Amino acid sequence: MTAPLVEVLRRQGRICASLGSPMYGELLELIAADVESGGVFAEVLDGHQDDPIGSAIALRLVGGLHRLVFDAAAPELNRWYPSVGGAWDGAAAWGDITGAAATHRQRLRAALGSVPQTNEVGRSAALIGGLLRIVDQSPMPVRLFEIGASAGLNLRADQYLYRYADGQWGPAGSPVVIEDAWEGMRPPEVPLRIVERHGFDIAPVDAMSDDGRRTLLSYVWPDMPARLDRLRGAIDIARRVPAGLDRMSAADAVAGLRLVRGTVTVLWHSITWQYLSANEQDTVTARAAELGARADAATPFVWLSLEPIRRNPDARHEFLVRARCWPEGTDEILGSCSPHGPPVHWD
Repeated sequence: MTAPLVEVLRRQGRICASLGSPMYGELLELIAADVESGGVFAEVLDGHQDDPIGSAIALRLVGGLHRLVFDAAAPELNRWYPSVGGAWDGAAAWGDITGAAATHRQRLRAALGSVPQTNEVGRSAALIGGLLRIVDQSPMPVRLFEIGASAGLNLRADQYLYRYADGQWGPAGSPVVIEDAWEGMRPPEVPLRIVERHGFDIAPVDAMSDDGRRTLLSYVWPDMPARLDRLRGAIDIARRVPAGLDRMSAADAVAGLRLVRGTVTVLWHSITWQYLSANEQDTVTARAAELGARADAATPFVWLSLEPIRRNPDARHEFLVRARCWPEGTDEILGSCSPHGPPVHWD
């Protein structure tokens, strides 16, 4: 039975189109129709008929196709992919797409087993804005830790330039420029000093390697050049701003966190929670509460996130910036944005 899978593909396509990728909107509709008719993508996706949209099965698939382009494994696709200088035309491209899928069926099936490594730099606009509010209340050096860190690029969020209607924040010469970063109440312009940066991921990506760079690029939607430019600039910054990155589950990562007097210990993550099991979510939550219970005014702990959540049980899901701060014990929604970040609207 393919009906659930077909609806997941179509729904993801509609989401992509609404977020600025008409290419993926059309491509996923074509793939859905192919699955319905028992075409090559039905074979590629066999066994995934009941995968929920939260598993990102559609994005795993199109990420695998995009990786063929960056690996030069399917050069016939280059003229259709804007990320390598092509121009998308769904009707004309479809024969080349299905041909590549047939030739590289096993590679695409393998890609379905990999969690999308969307180390989306635009999300830094939400995370850094939240961090500035925190430091405004606790003006201390920051120890920054990230779960689901992918390549750890968002750990360098203070190295990016954020532009908004009446100003900007960040180093003026940064190769990463995030336009229309903030709306509404601006984050405070306070000194920010990050003295420790460390990320954790079950499958970390080495952005310094050519393979890692291609992995990261493959999960960016090909017809969104601003996102691609930000990613390339962030990789350049990562080469000169060190950050630790370990292969480790979220539960094991937070188990090892410690508070240090005279610093703000910050645990943050973005669009990660859905990939954790219910048990791991409970473990991370319990450990954060333990750390919070040990915090005091000289040793604060903050859990900062950008995740799809509801403001109340009857509300729709939004991508919300949330800060849980100890020792105060506060839990506050700071703002909302798109899953890719800007513009962030601050409450």
